[in-house]
Amino acid sequence: MGLSLSTAWNAFRYNDGEGIVQEIRGLGFEEIELSFNLTKKIVADIARLVKKKQIRVHSLHNFCPIPDGIERREALPDCYSLSSSDEEIRALAVKYTKVSIDTARRLNAQAVVLHCGRVEIIDHTRELISLYTQGGFSVPDFQSLKIRMRKERIEKAEAHFSNALSSLEQLADYAKGRDIALGIENRFYFREIPSFRETGRILEHFRGAPIFYWHDTGHAQLWENLAFIKHKDYLDKYAPYLIGVHLHDIKGTQDHLAPLKGDFDFNALKPYLRNETIKTLEAHYPATAEEITCAKDYLEKLYGPN
Repeated sequence: MGLSLSTAWNAFRYNDGEGIVQEIRGLGFEEIELSFNLTKKIVADIARLVKKKQIRVHSLHNFCPIPDGIERREALPDCYSLSSSDEEIRALAVKYTKVSIDTARRLNAQAVVLHCGRVEIIDHTRELISLYTQGGFSVPDFQSLKIRMRKERIEKAEAHFSNALSSLEQLADYAKGRDIALGIENRFYFREIPSFRETGRILEHFRGAPIFYWHDTGHAQLWENLAFIKHKDYLDKYAPYLIGVHLHDIKGTQDHLAPLKGDFDFNALKPYLRNETIKTLEAHYPATAEEITCAKDYLEKLYGPN
């Protein structure tokens, strides 16, 4: 399977799918992942290009297209949370995830990447990153904040995790009926679901259902850099469930860089990837076209073009 590029890289430069796709094709990509900031019109444009065989879509990132009533600049993968304690919000999250699944089916994609919501507490990830940036682990408040974050999350996590499972129960059956896989992505913010252990609980609970693990390199490396868990632990434990990867680099705590612009060793992934693993380059602005092209050449040589 060829390397995809996420439209997260260039989506905001265009209001039409034609422009997005043609710029990506100009860099040599034949496959894309549709990001969560695309309007219905843009998705319809891309659907026409798929039908003309001008591009292939391997995966979509929920929510795609943007849910009704959400401004494009405000669209996020969990603008409606699958773990919400508000049943109306959770119902909307399920509703629009089903729309993403239907869209994936229409575009002949294989998978939809999911964020599974969050524990509804104040998130201190950026605060912890700020302390780390100031002086690493030696900053006096760093360790105490880590302890506090863990404690606060544990106290409230189970109810929200249960809500996420309930949402996924509905979505697993829906996806199965449409032959679409759901990829559960490891997360950036500490309060988000799933944590490392929650990932395993989800995958075990849905064994045999079309629910798999989606590995994000920058997110996993962030938590190693902050001394929470080793990046390799994710891969060792969840490789049997792995359906796709988001490939982007990280320097300290700044992620979504183009590969080769940070410190992550992409060789470390090689033993875990199969030909059929969906491989998506997920660099964000301000990565340049030249950086994307260099990353493409590097990753294809490293993992093989197919």
